[in-house]
Amino acid sequence: MKHILIIGATGQIGSELTMELRKRYGNANVVAGYIPGAEPKGELKESGPSAIADVTDAEAIASVVKEYHIDTIYNLAALLSVVAESKPKLAWKIGIDGLWNVLEVAREQGCAVFTPSSIGSFGATTPHTQTPQDTIQRPRTMYGVTKVTTELLSDYYFNKYGVDTRAVRFPGIISNVTPPGGGTTDYAVDIYYSAVKGEKFVCPIKQGTLMDMMYMPDALNAAITLMEADPTKLIHRNAFNIASMSFDPETIYQEIKKHVPQFEMVYDVDPLKQRIADSWPDSLDDTCARQEWGWKPAYNLESMTVDMLEKLREKLK
Repeated sequence: MKHILIIGATGQIGSELTMELRKRYGNANVVAGYIPGAEPKGELKESGPSAIADVTDAEAIASVVKEYHIDTIYNLAALLSVVAESKPKLAWKIGIDGLWNVLEVAREQGCAVFTPSSIGSFGATTPHTQTPQDTIQRPRTMYGVTKVTTELLSDYYFNKYGVDTRAVRFPGIISNVTPPGGGTTDYAVDIYYSAVKGEKFVCPIKQGTLMDMMYMPDALNAAITLMEADPTKLIHRNAFNIASMSFDPETIYQEIKKHVPQFEMVYDVDPLKQRIADSWPDSLDDTCARQEWGWKPAYNLESMTVDMLEKLREKLK
């Protein structure tokens, strides 16, 4: 039986990943790690153990790992893309200095580590269509710089110390549970809320800007499936391209209008978000993930839209 620590368990991905892991491995075996001021609430708090696990405090992480006999760490601590640009020093402290602490604890305690990368690890000089698994990565945002460093540092700890590090490059994640919190792809979450609330949506990304996206259930399944995969079949480890759907704002708007005909959208482009979006791939080639550990998404834009609207109508009524 696995004993798992989620660092960043109250964040956008972490809160849902923690609950999914508890369903699969048992509530008592999954510890929700948090920082002071961001304590778990509601079902997240009541369904299983929680502990302070700040990535900037190696001793605190080591203490939790020892107390709960942790063998697997999901390290989700990071600032999102737009926030990281306004706080680059903090983004590095959390994303890289924090990762170093996690990897050191994992080396000493024999833990496997999942630390996600992102499509933000690519840059303007990366091939944008069907971006290869192995290609040039020269991002110009601090978010992207930390993600490339995450991949390299995780590979280093695997090759030098044998730490079982694994990662995926997440595209934009769309969720009906947790609200967006400062990402470039957040518009693809906000647009559903506006549609259900009957509000006109003001889109910060210009028409024609393609970006890879994924529905949260697929993202959670990808992280868990990779950590359960046979290590002898993994070639790339840090980090796998994973893909589900790619669309621009107009495409998702038209898909929503099939179900909400009166829905309206206008454009008011945010220069920072647009600059970041333009540097990211239009679509990813995820052949390696499919071949090495059986990655396969369950949702496309149509099925995700149906589910998002249904869940948000229930949530917001």
